[in-house]
Amino acid sequence: MRISVLGTGYLGATHAACLAACGHQVVGIDSNPARVERLATGRAPFQEPGLDRLLTQGVRSGKLLFSTDYADASQAEVHFVCVGTPQSESSHAADLSALWSALAQLAPLLDGPSLVVGKSTVPVGTAAAARDYVRRIAPGGNAVELAWNPEFLREGHAVEDSLRPERLVFGVESNEADLMLREVYAPVITAGVPCVRTDLATAELAKAAANVMLAARISLVNLFAEVCEAADADVGDLTTILGYDARIGSRFLTPGVGYGGGCLPKDTRAFLARAQELGVGEPAAILREIDVINLRQRARTVELAVSLLEGVVTGANITVLGAAFKAGSDDVRDSPALDIASRLHRLGARVRVSDPAALRNARRAEPALEYDEDSISACRDAELVMVLTDWPDFQSIDPVALLDVVAAPRAIDGRLFLDPDKWRAAGWELHALGRRSPNRPLG
Repeated sequence: MRISVLGTGYLGATHAACLAACGHQVVGIDSNPARVERLATGRAPFQEPGLDRLLTQGVRSGKLLFSTDYADASQAEVHFVCVGTPQSESSHAADLSALWSALAQLAPLLDGPSLVVGKSTVPVGTAAAARDYVRRIAPGGNAVELAWNPEFLREGHAVEDSLRPERLVFGVESNEADLMLREVYAPVITAGVPCVRTDLATAELAKAAANVMLAARISLVNLFAEVCEAADADVGDLTTILGYDARIGSRFLTPGVGYGGGCLPKDTRAFLARAQELGVGEPAAILREIDVINLRQRARTVELAVSLLEGVVTGANITVLGAAFKAGSDDVRDSPALDIASRLHRLGARVRVSDPAALRNARRAEPALEYDEDSISACRDAELVMVLTDWPDFQSIDPVALLDVVAAPRAIDGRLFLDPDKWRAAGWELHALGRRSPNRPLG
């Protein structure tokens, strides 16, 4: 099929490359000339395993093109809208300006039957408004259909999640739209991926609700961690016990510095804002507490660092291992690791940051911090080492060898993924929120 992808950021670039890999003729449209130029050479403007290979294959085969001109999308049968919907600068609601801009440029080109498919995460009710808007402007009028097909990508696993997703969701208003989407995703559906057909509103809610559920789970386990500290219990043991319960499971049941990135924080806030607009703000108030608990983890981690430095932060050498909001990504948007590093810097500490992939973006976001590509040299003369992003590189650090580098063997495991027995046996004072102190007796 001939397909256009409007917006070639994280979602759009990945979606375009994967559609081309499925055999479709794809053109990606973006207003950023530098991004388009880079993608046209087969290189993604962000870190994502496997994506450069797909981009290169698609460009070389001629199945994947990129352009800044919307006219190049005019011959497509299906148009995927993949623009960003960040949090508004003036409220918790989503900023849909990029969505309306994309539709305003696309609609005048739709002079016959075609399908516009939203993939961006939007407040419920946006799809119906977008349908009416496009039909009002498009020369094809009611021959233009609109569907919603939410994405469920995980940064660091986006290619896998696109080609082998856990489920497909089609919010459609006709059998024709459903059949067209099934043709687009034929290789994926043939592989046995479940496909749910539903209405526009339910499809819109699917991604946001999934992120709210995940955010709630993470904040809840962080609440458990704080209760464990107050009750002299150990959250590591507690989550192990909970994980054996089949109703709960162990995935995303690890406490730490909290969630971040470009999705969970803004989607949770946008869901609350839309719920309030719909008159269900009172029960949705729980989402405000989820956000508060999440942000509280950052403050608590800073407090723990200050405590371990005996209150003397000014001039202290602190090493933060991690800048990306999660391993496998170079995304530093709302990164807990980078936020904590910045807070400690503002308190007067000398903070050096190391990360396998995100240093360029981190330097741009927080130029006042110091950076080192090598995690070991970054720990030179450190009085406190803080592991705040769950990169396997950090998990494999030899705590014995690191003793010769640091000024004091003190560390905070902000992801609860270091081996506490191994580090403590090497002579380290290792701490983590919610974990029993090594100096506290059992029982």
